[in-house]
Amino acid sequence: MKLNNRELSNKIRVYHRYLGFFLAGIMFMYALSGITLTFRDKDYFKKEVVVEKVMEKDLEKPPMIRGAKNIEYNKQTGEIKYIQMQPPKILGMIEKMHKATSSTPLYFLNVFFGIALLFFVFSAYWMFLPQTEIFKKAIYFTLGGILLSLLMILI
Repeated sequence: MKLNNRELSNKIRVYHRYLGFFLAGIMFMYALSGITLTFRDKDYFKKEVVVEKVMEKDLEKPPMIRGAKNIEYNKQTGEIKYIQMQPPKILGMIEKMHKATSSTPLYFLNVFFGIALLFFVFSAYWMFLPQTEIFKKAIYFTLGGILLSLLMILI
């Protein structure tokens, strides 16, 4: 099946449209997790959780646990009890999606999302002829976004 330029352009528009609606749901979740992760050094979205674990017995002092307070360690039993600020279960799971690494199953979603966003970048330009005014403005806005991102990274 051979497509002419107009048919190909229309196909790209259809893919762009429906992929956009699908990605809107994923973007919503990433936006929520991104906003909450921005404030991870604060306790706005967290609650106190009492954590109880069994560790090695007879340690001279309890291990350092990031963010733990009121640590109680029983040398004879190895039981340790402390308070830690943690996000609610659902929010914690959403944040995990944002922080996924290649050793977690969620990395497939992150890679798919990244590739889909790259498709969006290129397909957005496919919708306009290069000689039109809107295409030229789109290039300027894109360069502005790239420059702003680089500036924020470097500062």
